[in-house]
Amino acid sequence: MSLQIAKLHPLFGGGVTNVDLSKPISQDRIAAIQAALDHYAVLIFHGPKLTEEDQIAFAERFGPLEGQNGVLSTNATRISRKLVDISNLDEKNSVLSAQDRRRMFALGNQLWHTDSSFKRTPAKYSLLHAHTVTPEGGETQFVDTRAAYDALPEKMKARIETLEAEHSIFVSRGKLGFTAFSDEERQANPPVHRRIVRVHPGSGRKALYLASHASHIVGLPVPEGRMLIHELMEHA
Repeated sequence: MSLQIAKLHPLFGGGVTNVDLSKPISQDRIAAIQAALDHYAVLIFHGPKLTEEDQIAFAERFGPLEGQNGVLSTNATRISRKLVDISNLDEKNSVLSAQDRRRMFALGNQLWHTDSSFKRTPAKYSLLHAHTVTPEGGETQFVDTRAAYDALPEKMKARIETLEAEHSIFVSRGKLGFTAFSDEERQANPPVHRRIVRVHPGSGRKALYLASHASHIVGLPVPEGRMLIHELMEHA
């Protein structure tokens, strides 16, 4: 049976209605999901609530998991270390205090970003599971940076074709005033360089590779590079 996908936006995004992620999924169905991701970029799966084991089993069909090899040096966790907890709860399921480093760090997720662009190995996919949806706030938004690239003037495309940006998790957190990282945490997460224009392997389309983690453009004066990053992100 083919995937049943409802288009959610004129340019990207699809809602899948006939896949139950809590049950075993054939390799043919996984291949169909990958093809749909290449086309739609974002898929929303409707179905029963998943256990941690369900989410891990599904995610591992697409490759090795990044897991909690994060930035903050803490071993406290309320979920499997194969998953990343982006909630506002601590290891005892209590709401994090306003001064908790984990809460202050997580605030950076509210900025526009590309997941793990600052890591040595960037993420290929992100699989989010909402256990509890709040009545207001907490929305997650997505943008198709392939469409954003397509909409650029040809002159801008030529200008940025070979440029690289330096990415660091400490840049995005610093924008919100959180700079209290230890030397060990900083040394464990050195900055990386990423091409601003990348070819999406599944669709073959060029895409902008941007994030609030991006500090500056390699080889350009810092003010000029940062203004360019800002311009491209606003465009996207």
